[in-house]
Amino acid sequence: MNDGKTQNLPIRRQNWALAVIVIGVLVAAVDTTIVILALPTMMHSLHASLSGIVWVIMAYLLVITLLATQVGRLGDMYGRVRMYELGFLVFVLGSLLCGVASNESTLVGFRILQGIGGALISANSGAVIADTFEPETRGRAYGFTSIGWNLGAIVGILLGGFITTYFSWRYIFLINVPIGSAAVIVAWFVLKDRRERASHQIDWWGMVLLGIGLFLVLLSMIQMTSKPFSAELAATLIAGLVFVAIFAIVETRQSSPMLHLELFRNRIVSASLLASFFQSVGNFAVLFLVIMYLQGLRQLTPLNASLLLVPGYLVGGAISPVSGRLSDKVGPALPATLGLGIQAIALFLYGHLGLHTPLWQVTAISIINGMGAAGFFPANNAAIMKGSPKGSYGISSGMLRTFANIGMVLSFASAMLVASTQIPRKLAFAIFVGTTSLTGKLMIAFNHGIHTAFYLAIGLMVVAAIFSALRGPATAQTSNSRITSIKREEL
Repeated sequence: MNDGKTQNLPIRRQNWALAVIVIGVLVAAVDTTIVILALPTMMHSLHASLSGIVWVIMAYLLVITLLATQVGRLGDMYGRVRMYELGFLVFVLGSLLCGVASNESTLVGFRILQGIGGALISANSGAVIADTFEPETRGRAYGFTSIGWNLGAIVGILLGGFITTYFSWRYIFLINVPIGSAAVIVAWFVLKDRRERASHQIDWWGMVLLGIGLFLVLLSMIQMTSKPFSAELAATLIAGLVFVAIFAIVETRQSSPMLHLELFRNRIVSASLLASFFQSVGNFAVLFLVIMYLQGLRQLTPLNASLLLVPGYLVGGAISPVSGRLSDKVGPALPATLGLGIQAIALFLYGHLGLHTPLWQVTAISIINGMGAAGFFPANNAAIMKGSPKGSYGISSGMLRTFANIGMVLSFASAMLVASTQIPRKLAFAIFVGTTSLTGKLMIAFNHGIHTAFYLAIGLMVVAAIFSALRGPATAQTSNSRITSIKREEL
């Protein structure tokens, strides 16, 4: 393992490599936001149920969550670049099949395949950057990946509204085919593996136990948004929590676990992972909640509602490289914690939106939220890699995505559950997918429910900020020395 190999990599090749990685992040972001706006059209076209069509989103996130550490491990074993390129191929194939799906079940199944490709891309992209760039310039590189995410979210919002309005929803998936194919061709020529291979074992038991546990928890939470709480739902939720608990016990006894808990012996790594988790739980559902407010309460069309949020993504993407360079100079704790504080302010302002609030205020708040996200993500990603031992970037990158993705799936379900407490549950779910709107007293009640969900998100963001601040300054040397107990062959 020679971390110094990145020093001999030509600047031009580094820039091409970064461009390919940014495209991968962009495509993943497009696919996340573009699907949200197409849910109503999908439901009508496929004659799907409300509680079933939501798994078009949840299945994708759940698969990425379960595979994040394992495909990162495959990257260490067979080459991060090779796995990254394979991820593009699988993602393109999954997108093509989603675009021609004939019913709800096949669409969800093909989204699982697409999620496998997305996991290979996301889990290995951070490690490829760590292999390609020197430690003192990685923050800048991660800043550009944040640009890719924000730009992808913007493109997804705009294309989602445009395509679902003027074309078939199938094109929200088919559009990934030419983009992904071009990225694979470029990656083949510019990305090269820069390190030795390592031997690992796949934690099948961990994936199965966590997969069953999360599925049951999510299933019960989603059903509670459309059905009254019952003994059956309680049993499903308890069973899911039991499987998660068994997973945690099994992981401590595995020689090569899905979650490498030894990394938590490093204060910087553990604080960064927990900050990422609570930030995801608190913030991922913000887009859903704001769209619910704009479509259900303010009765805007999906395209018009989404256009109000575009400036926030633009500003966030523009200042992400600045945050990345700042983290290179002063360390990740300050910009990441400051970013979380700014996001908490944005959530507080979102929580006070009324039925007659000027719509320009929604745009202003989205800009504030985008600035906070731009402060957090590049710095937190850089902290994870700087705090990880040499040779374990794939594992660390995979763990980062796992914690963030678990937060995402829980954020979606918990926000929907909290927001639906003030009105009949079936109405709340219908508002989310855009199939109905509210009037009169129900509008006021549902607005209170959305406010409650934002208040919950503020509390979670504060917890994330506490963990972010506790990690303190980071240096590669001290970070590596803290994890000497991890066996070399496991990295």
